[in-house]
Amino acid sequence: MPKKVIVGLSGGVDSSVAAALLLEQGFLVEAVFMKNWDSATNNDILGNPTIDEEICTQEKDFQDAKKVADKLGIKLHKVDFIKEYWDHVFTHFLEEYRAFRTPNPDVLCNKEIKFKAFLDYAQTLGCDFIAMGHYARISRNGTTRLLRGLDSAKDQSYFLHQLTEKQLEKVLFPVGELDKKSVREIAKKYDLATANKRDSTGVCFIGERDFKRFLQNYLYAMSGKMVDLSGNVIGSHEGIMYYTIGQRKGLAIGGPGEAWFVIGKNSMKNELIVGQGSDQEYLFANKCTLTKVNIINDNLPNRVECTAKFRYRQKDVPIVLYRNGPSEFRVECKENVKAMTPGQSCVFYDNEVCLGGGTIDEVFMDESKREY
Repeated sequence: MPKKVIVGLSGGVDSSVAAALLLEQGFLVEAVFMKNWDSATNNDILGNPTIDEEICTQEKDFQDAKKVADKLGIKLHKVDFIKEYWDHVFTHFLEEYRAFRTPNPDVLCNKEIKFKAFLDYAQTLGCDFIAMGHYARISRNGTTRLLRGLDSAKDQSYFLHQLTEKQLEKVLFPVGELDKKSVREIAKKYDLATANKRDSTGVCFIGERDFKRFLQNYLYAMSGKMVDLSGNVIGSHEGIMYYTIGQRKGLAIGGPGEAWFVIGKNSMKNELIVGQGSDQEYLFANKCTLTKVNIINDNLPNRVECTAKFRYRQKDVPIVLYRNGPSEFRVECKENVKAMTPGQSCVFYDNEVCLGGGTIDEVFMDESKREY
């Protein structure tokens, strides 16, 4: 009896090709389109309804998913996870911004929605596996491990580091062995409506938009001063929560010399600290503490040498990882890291294997443990 797979069909080319490949491999395939954001019923910070002024692509994505499902001859379910997304992803996202940190919603979206709420729903349909169009791979040699996608430019294991081994046992990543060019060629071979559709680059399920303007619907921020390390006023900001460590664009600081960068935040004084030059020492750190750490295969010793990424698509950095408690870890880097940012994810690797990761909490430099 063929195994039954439910594909998360997003309306993009990657998930479309994932469904096509599974049919080729002889699986019984159905698909689910997840609706996780209601653009028409957002409320502002006072609780008043506000209409999303950005062009909503959600309906277009659903129509594209339907065209693909019809072309492949598979059943398409449309499922509403709006409450789950709000309760378990978006509220945390706002809390992190209120704490003047820079969160990564795609990580929590994968953990709570794509590989939890969706997996739970798919199992009510009698699935053996769920499948996604992520560029990642899974090894099942006795132990289920998460591996990087073969296309290093598209690898998405960074965003999947909060998944558990139990979740991964039920997951297939059909495009993880492919590069993007090959995926598009397969989509054209099957004459899929998404073959030439551009990749989405917005926030998970919220989409592409003027992000600061979007956040202003939900968060109250006070404008204030931009200052250098000597306390000299360099400019003004619109709310320190809207800026991230290492940011250069959008500061509106003119004048001679090198570009200005965000190097810190003083929440007590509502000041954004900026510095000139991309290689200045205050942009770099070599230690950090982590919270909310997930180890996919929980067999790591209390001290392990491996590599880590502190941002998506950043090169691997050699580190020593120390376990301080069940989910609290300390990282010591063997080289200085630029723009290490509280709220972002630090993800650990042993060559091709993603070991897990956690949220950057505090950042330090050298033995002085200067905190940003």
